[in-house]
Amino acid sequence: MQLKLTDSKLPFAPLLLIAPFFLWGTAMVAMKGVMPHTTPLFVAVVRLIPAGVLVLLAAALMGKQQPAGWKAWLWISLFALVDATLFQGFLAEGLARTGAGLGSVMIDSQPLAVAILCLWLFQEKIGFWGWLGLVIGIAGISLIGLPDGWILGLFHPENAQVSGGIEQLFQGGEWLMLLAALSMAVGTVLVRWVCRYVDPVVATGWHMILGGLPLLAISAATESEQFVNIDFSGWMALAYSTVFGSAIAYGLFFYFASSGSLTSLSSLTFLTPVFALLFGNLFLGEVLNPLQSMGVGLTLVSIYLINQRDTLAEKLRKVRHGEASAEVEATGLLESSELNSVELPVQVRVGELESELEI
Repeated sequence: MQLKLTDSKLPFAPLLLIAPFFLWGTAMVAMKGVMPHTTPLFVAVVRLIPAGVLVLLAAALMGKQQPAGWKAWLWISLFALVDATLFQGFLAEGLARTGAGLGSVMIDSQPLAVAILCLWLFQEKIGFWGWLGLVIGIAGISLIGLPDGWILGLFHPENAQVSGGIEQLFQGGEWLMLLAALSMAVGTVLVRWVCRYVDPVVATGWHMILGGLPLLAISAATESEQFVNIDFSGWMALAYSTVFGSAIAYGLFFYFASSGSLTSLSSLTFLTPVFALLFGNLFLGEVLNPLQSMGVGLTLVSIYLINQRDTLAEKLRKVRHGEASAEVEATGLLESSELNSVELPVQVRVGELESELEI
């Protein structure tokens, strides 16, 4: 089924197209809001396992086939370890130490890592726009994740404090968010093999459940009073992150991806951190310093360039082709006008000769 967004029969299709990114961004804010009253890994477990059950129920209603064979379960298990256990574990631990907006920006920088992995594993071309996006993205992530003293020390080396900066680096959650982004990038690449043996929607549901079980065990062994201090609003925030931020967001994402709107989806990836930054500021009072703001801007630009590198290259090729065609056409017109200018005197002379003969 290959449908364009404009041909979709769903009402408010453009709004539904951005809904997954709105839900993912606001889910980060909801998770951050409940963090002071619970533990990080417990939040990851609540977001994973119930959402996986909901996705599997939806897959059963759609008539999706369940995994069959040891290869299918092997790839699902590997996918679960990387894209659920590691990704959600790093995300939850990092979110407890940093803001929802900054965390979302770091998470959504994973297209940069995906591009490098695809270049290494599949020899996919990155192109000019892709490399430009990678360079800008590295600069943006550096401004967000590195201690301010390191950045300012580049301009004033005599005042740089490296030892204190290292302690600050590992106390913050940005490096954990970066590890989460790398885990998600590896999981994105693994999907190519997973989909050879199992339906992607079914794999998504099972990988949430299987990936949540190790986190549940670790939380039970290392964390305490996970849900004792959660009030009604906290449970509503967790429910929102689970139902809307995971199950419904993934459902809408897969619907539009299967409807032929994958290009549109990839171009909207940068909206997730935008929503997280906006609502993080409104509900949590999160404010960025100037260096972080600059880093966020550069990272969003890099995400757009990476996701749209093929489209931008095609547009540039068409522009160059159009300029070349216009140049050829102009050259042809110039040559034609020169020939006409040569023919005119000959016609005049022939006319004069005819007039002389008549006389």
